[in-house]
Amino acid sequence: MTSEPARPGRTKYVLFDVDGTLIDAVSNQRRIWGTWAQRYGLDADEVYQVALRTRPMETFAQVAADQDPRACLATLHELEDDDVRSGVYAAFDGASELLRGLPPGSWALVTSNYEHRVRGRFLRKGLPVPGVIVDAAAVEEGKPSPVPYLRAAARLGAEPGDCLVIEDAPSGVQSGLRAGMTVWGVNAPAAVEGVHRHFVSLREAVPHILARVSGPHGTAAA
Repeated sequence: MTSEPARPGRTKYVLFDVDGTLIDAVSNQRRIWGTWAQRYGLDADEVYQVALRTRPMETFAQVAADQDPRACLATLHELEDDDVRSGVYAAFDGASELLRGLPPGSWALVTSNYEHRVRGRFLRKGLPVPGVIVDAAAVEEGKPSPVPYLRAAARLGAEPGDCLVIEDAPSGVQSGLRAGMTVWGVNAPAAVEGVHRHFVSLREAVPHILARVSGPHGTAAA
């Protein structure tokens, strides 16, 4: 694990990944992709392994190149929207306390999912929604490109060096690092390569994140 750069008092903004970081929906995604794979006569495990590393259109190109990608996407969207409404998932322990403890305007969500699903899940779990959500439709390049996190920083009016990224997945960690931001990893037994600090759970990270961003918007913790 790399050591965190010395940036005392510089963190003013927190950028969160969603699935796997704030919302525990890993089993839901596996089930959704499994159902999708069955409809196309594909091996569910093989499809899911590709889907973990790529965005949907890239997944279709690899596992179902002979199919209409628009139809593939429509099927996936149908399954995902149904899961938002009726699926069983949970917010990670500490998520509500953390998000409600951050100053308004100091945080954003950066997700490979779509905003309406994030809003639907947050509503069901009683989580606050920030003013800035950068979703799959907001950028042409997804994680591990730095573009999603840079877009979120720009919308917050933040400099990359003033941002703390909270992630669980390697692609998201690389996205934050390439954006020139401090990256902390959560919800994994071992540290993802490159993170500046690692926490086994989100709950463990909560007081440390809140300590980095305190006071009115734009005022960093001392």
